[in-house]
Amino acid sequence: MKLLRYLREVFLSSLPLLAIIILVTAIFPFKGDGAVYNYLKIGVGYVMVLVGQAVFLTGLDTSILPVGKLVGGSITKLNKIVFILLFGFLFGLVATMAEPAIQVMASQVSQIAGNINNFLFLFIVGFGTGVAVAFAIYRIIKNINIRLVFLVLYILIFTLVFFAPPQFQALAFDASGATTGDVSVPFILALGLGISRTASKSKTNDESFGILGIASVGSIIAVFIYGIIIQDGGSGNLVQNDPTFLDILTGNLLASTLALIPIVVVFLIFQFLFIKLPKKKIVTILLSSLVVFVGLFVFLFGVDFGFAYAGKYIGSIFISDNKALRYALIPICFVLGFAITLTEPAVVVLGEQVEEITNGFMKKTVIKLSLALSIGLASIMCICKVLFNIPFLVFMIPLYATALVLMFFTPKLFVGLAFDSGGVTGGAITSAFLTPLILGVSGEMYGASDLLLNGFGMIAFISVTPLIIIQILGIMYERKIKKVQDLDNKAYDDEIDTLLTHSDAPESEEKKA
Repeated sequence: MKLLRYLREVFLSSLPLLAIIILVTAIFPFKGDGAVYNYLKIGVGYVMVLVGQAVFLTGLDTSILPVGKLVGGSITKLNKIVFILLFGFLFGLVATMAEPAIQVMASQVSQIAGNINNFLFLFIVGFGTGVAVAFAIYRIIKNINIRLVFLVLYILIFTLVFFAPPQFQALAFDASGATTGDVSVPFILALGLGISRTASKSKTNDESFGILGIASVGSIIAVFIYGIIIQDGGSGNLVQNDPTFLDILTGNLLASTLALIPIVVVFLIFQFLFIKLPKKKIVTILLSSLVVFVGLFVFLFGVDFGFAYAGKYIGSIFISDNKALRYALIPICFVLGFAITLTEPAVVVLGEQVEEITNGFMKKTVIKLSLALSIGLASIMCICKVLFNIPFLVFMIPLYATALVLMFFTPKLFVGLAFDSGGVTGGAITSAFLTPLILGVSGEMYGASDLLLNGFGMIAFISVTPLIIIQILGIMYERKIKKVQDLDNKAYDDEIDTLLTHSDAPESEEKKA
């Protein structure tokens, strides 16, 4: 059964978190009258996150994924490029706003920043992603060089970063990583593949790669522009007091509804204009959308009720109890980043994809281990940034500069694949647990006023390291292919020489005779 398979996947991906939660709460138990309630809250929150994500993914397979493929395939039937780009924008906007990871992040941002509204932040990120998706479609249709596109976009980003308030630096890059997940990835990839096959001037399908990477850039630029406009996100607090059950219930019901309604509306518009599915399939998609709604609601409820609280508690307890103990967070973050990546479904899919397009030269096990190691190291960099108060850009500028330089030595296919992979590694679990952990550490060390400045960045670090790793693997793949081709050419030359030698032999015999 599909639900049980997804339950198993999300349970395995959360095992490192579960082990650390149990270990930390055993060593540093809750005290006082609310101790039992706190344990119960974390346990219920953990179960709800797992069940919600599994139910969400189950409904996704028979609702949002088919919708993405159907709309992606039919969007090219629009004759004018303006309409294609307009629907591409709408596509990116609604898919991003339905993404669980960005919903969780928007909630965290609104809690700690007085001037940033939850739904406004969600819309800004979605708007930026939508514009970027439209541009990515234009690039595919016009076959614009992907290396040039990424170079120009990141030059623009690192120009804007010097005008945006420092509080928005890590926030913008985090938003970029959170936009691409279980909803938006299949939606946007289906769109890119559909456009590439029908409207691209290129003769290959390589043009579809890179659409996620470009989409992610849009949210960075949008958040930076928003930061430049308002200048100050406002001081906030990492909420320690429990929100009421009614607050959690109504807030997440509204968030889940606003996330799903735009997708259903887009589907119905395309159904009326182009798709023309039979009524039975329409009913199946709409009922499955209700399953997605229930899963998203349960997931978000679990995060707000107890799961995020566990991350904040662990982050704060390691700082407040013992000064030397804080450095234990470094190996803990590495283990969490490494282990979660190994069992992340999106990473498994990426590994299989790379193995397939390289005809087995790059094994999926190598891909998974390489990405897991890079995410583990990224987690170390993030916690060190907070512990030692290192400016965010000290890490980001060299890392992105390395990724951009590697573009010019990497096969074109792997450039797009690398920038696409940056988004798939920072999933919903990362937003729901690791970001609150970093927020907890930052809150204890620097206080509530600096949470925007120091509390974000985990998703940003997790998103940039795959850009480097995948491109290095691409360079290795190209060299391996060249070596095999050289050996084949040598073997072919040897075979020709042998044939020529044998053919000359009878002539020599005749001359002697």
